[in-house]
This record gives sequence, C-alpha cells and structure tokens, in this order.
Amino acid sequence: MPTIRPFAALRPRPELAPRICELPYDVMSTEEARLVAEGNPLSFLRVSKPELELDSSVDPYSPEVYARGAENFASLIRQGSLLRDSKPSLYLYRQVMGNHYQVGLVALASCEEYLQGLVKRHELTRPDKEDDRVRHIEALNAQTGPVFLTYRDQPDVNSWVDRRLEGAPDTDFVSPDGIRHSAWSVAAPEDVAWLVQAFARIPCMYIADGHHRSAAAARVADARQGKGLSNYFLSVIFPHRQMQILPYNRVVRDLNGRTASEFLAALGRVATVAPAENGVVRRKHEVGLYMAGGWRVLSFKNELTNGGDPVDRLDVALLQNHILGPLLGIEDPRTSRRIAFVGGIRGVNELEQRVNAGLDVCAFSMFPTGIEDLMEIADAGGIMPPKSTWFEPKLRDALFCHVFDSELA
Repeated sequence: MPTIRPFAALRPRPELAPRICELPYDVMSTEEARLVAEGNPLSFLRVSKPELELDSSVDPYSPEVYARGAENFASLIRQGSLLRDSKPSLYLYRQVMGNHYQVGLVALASCEEYLQGLVKRHELTRPDKEDDRVRHIEALNAQTGPVFLTYRDQPDVNSWVDRRLEGAPDTDFVSPDGIRHSAWSVAAPEDVAWLVQAFARIPCMYIADGHHRSAAAARVADARQGKGLSNYFLSVIFPHRQMQILPYNRVVRDLNGRTASEFLAALGRVATVAPAENGVVRRKHEVGLYMAGGWRVLSFKNELTNGGDPVDRLDVALLQNHILGPLLGIEDPRTSRRIAFVGGIRGVNELEQRVNAGLDVCAFSMFPTGIEDLMEIADAGGIMPPKSTWFEPKLRDALFCHVFDSELA
C-alpha cells in the first residue's frame, strides 16, 4: 500500500505567490520563458529554466545553467520570498479552470515504492531528460516541481477534503491564464494521521504527469542512500474522477513522398474519410486531419479497434500503428524530426496556423485518452505511446518545494 509522508514545505509568501509561481519547465520553450519572466525578478522560471537569463549560445545543460538556477533559488529564500513552514504538514491544492476543479493532496511519496511498482508508470523516460532533472535536484538540494499522481476515487477521502475546504486558504491567487490556485495546510497530528492511514488502504497510485521527475528522484535517492528525506519525492495526488485530460495533437512535416491524393487514397484502407467542419473530435477511434486548407474526420475501421491489447486500442496507437508508421514512415515518434506534438490547451486553431504557414503539411487532432485507459494499461504493466495525454490544469512550480537536508525533515 502506498506511503505518504508530511514535510515542512518551502512556500511563497502568499502575497508574492502570483509573481513567483510558474508553469512547469517543460511546457514552454526558452524563448517563451524569457517573455513570461521579463520584468519579473521573482519568476520561478529563473530557477526552473535558468538558461533564460543567459546568452542563447549557452548549452541549456551546461554546469553554468544549473549553478544559476541554484543561485536564484537561494536568493528567493534569502530575501524571504520563499518561507519554510515550521513543522511537517500535509497540504491541499485546489485548481479551478472554468467549470472544472480538482483538489489534490500535497505529500511526499516513496521512491522505493515507485521502484517496486506501487506508484505505477505508463510511459518510458529518456535518459537525457532524467539526467537534466537529476542535475537540477542536486544543484538546488530540493525538488521544486511536483509529480502529478492520481488514485482511484475514495469517497471517505473526498468527504474529508470537502469539509476541510470550508476554511480560508493560506494562499489564493489567479494565474495569468485565468486558473485559480488555492492551498491549505493540514498540520494537526490527528488530521495527518487520518490521511496517512486512509492512503495506506489504497492499493496503488498512478503517475499522471512527471515520469522524468519521479525517475530522477529515485536516482537521487539511490545516490544519497535516502539521507535527508531524499528517498521521497514531492507529489500532488488527485482522485481519478477529477482528472481532466485534453488531446495531445500531432503535426507532420511531409507526406513521405506521397501527393495529397495518394495519401488520402492510402488512408481509405484503414479508415473511412469524410469532410468535417472543424478539427474537434467527438468520439473515440476518430481522428481529425487538417490538410490543404480543410478538415476531414478519419474513423478507424472496426477490425482495427476491437483488438485485445488495451494499448493497441488507444487512438494515439491506432494513428501511429496504421498511419504515421506505415504510411508516413515515422517509425519512432520519440526521435523523428518529421513530427511534432501540440498540447490540446493550444486548440485546433494552432494546428491550422502551423499548416497554413507552411511549417507542416498536415495535422492530426485527437480525442482525449481516458483516465480509465491509463490506469488499465498501468495495471497491466503496459507502456503508452509517447505524448498520449495532456493534463490540464498544470501544477504550478514553487507553490510547494521539498528541501532535503533540514532539521525539519
């Protein structure tokens, strides 16, 4: 059963939280981060993407970058913009995005249980990205970006959380993208004990987002032999019914030597192709195609969607296995430079703009992968194709930081 542990979080002063807290390092480019952080010396992007302060010729994985991030992190602490709680606690983190809301428990999860499979994975990781997060953790001596976990909904936990949210939050602000972020501390020993025991009855937890962060944390724990709470990683844990998954769309540079008419004819062997007004996909096993100024909807044939393997039934797998690979020659989407991925938060207009501008020749809009599909595949030890899910809203970095060596550990 999963272990959760309270910790003394490093948190922003409430009035400074809107200026400090930022989106995760991996959802924007360096140029985008420069624009966001411009004129804001407190922006946490100066810690999570410190290359934005350096010349564009500097390798973002150079020692100078990690040293700059550590320097900026220390400065936020030294000037009192980030404050350490006086005792170990658990925390609640609520996000409201339009009509959607989700409330997660902020806690430390066990690196050992991650390695044992009690915290289940569904994606492969890239060594270079793991190395980057390891070096960032080591430079800061802290984890500043939480792993996004989920678990099968527990009514008793939901009821407990709902009652707790009736009190005033410690921190409450609306980020520039219109999402409201609120945080409560849970410090009373009897409350902490109840939550720890409640989670001990849950069979497992699942990584929704943050595979590289959790893998890096496990590597740091191994190197440090668990000293100073390094054998635990920062996490926010949400009930699965509150998860909001948006599509993860694809754009392709060329048609692998085919003309548009030849490509459409080849598509007819695996899917029915019909005109569409826009790229919004309404149901599973359908994919939108934007090409030559117009949208089409592709409906995969039944013999392709009725397979026994839950991975093969995913729309992203159907697209890869029957179109991207055999027709467009994109055998490994992780490494191919002929394909790019566009998060659903950017909408289908982004796909149209890229194709219309000549950056890509066609775009595929997807139906969102379901959270039940993710859990079924993780339970079976399966691996989902890359870029299968785009969770929204994103957790904000710096709202909670896990600092390792401390008398408060």
